[in-house]
Amino acid sequence: MDIKRIKLGNFEIGRDKLTIMAGPCAIESRETTETVAKELKQICAKLGINFIFKSSFDKANRSSIKSFRGLGMDEGLKILSDIKKNYDVPIVTDIHLPEQAQVAAEVADILQIPAFLCRQTDLLVAAAKTGKIVNIKKGQFLAPEQMKSLIKKVEDSGNTNILVTDRGTSFGYNNLVVDFRGIQIMQAFGYPVVFDATHSVQLPGAQGECSGGDRRFVLPLAKAAMAVGANVLFFEVHPDPDKALCDGANMIALKDAETVFRKCKEIFELIREQEK
Repeated sequence: MDIKRIKLGNFEIGRDKLTIMAGPCAIESRETTETVAKELKQICAKLGINFIFKSSFDKANRSSIKSFRGLGMDEGLKILSDIKKNYDVPIVTDIHLPEQAQVAAEVADILQIPAFLCRQTDLLVAAAKTGKIVNIKKGQFLAPEQMKSLIKKVEDSGNTNILVTDRGTSFGYNNLVVDFRGIQIMQAFGYPVVFDATHSVQLPGAQGECSGGDRRFVLPLAKAAMAVGANVLFFEVHPDPDKALCDGANMIALKDAETVFRKCKEIFELIREQEK
């Protein structure tokens, strides 16, 4: 399948080397964010994996107005900027409003469009016009075929540096299911496909004022995505997920990251070798 290779720093997303986006769901503190960034970079360097650090300065799509959202745009971007400089890692972060795109682009290498906002034309256009890589997360309410029109919004805005992400599909109330056909369906649009292994085990709104999740299934789903041929994996990682301020139930523990990444890389490389 002919997939565009997306240049990012000294590597290309979509080549025969696994790329992983990983980090805490939201920026809780400078200390936690830097701890995760430093250790994940070391793990990926050891394993020979391309690493992109992920965290959000704001998580606007929360179940409750009381839910923790992050440290805000100014402080959050300052922390991400320092991590980018101090640890020499590319950054991916979410934006929720068109006016955030240009400001976030001063720090982030990839602007991520949250799943619930993936159809917002003004948001996609604003992200595209920054010239940065745009990662469109497939809404839980969309079929993979519908991502083609969202990709075209970015292309028609002058940007062909695009990633698309599968993060599960709504399956009744408070549940998600992964249809792995979607990875190859979306790859047919010509861009690398990311599999979000941690949000795919989320149980949306299952705890009333917050979402639940079941991290037991993160690794099995990630391994399956590698077997199907996904180009990139996405994990939310925390030093102590059970004490995380958001999405803790579906994040993996920092101490488990190396094992998870290694097992996924082994399958990624086996599949690539078979395809030669």
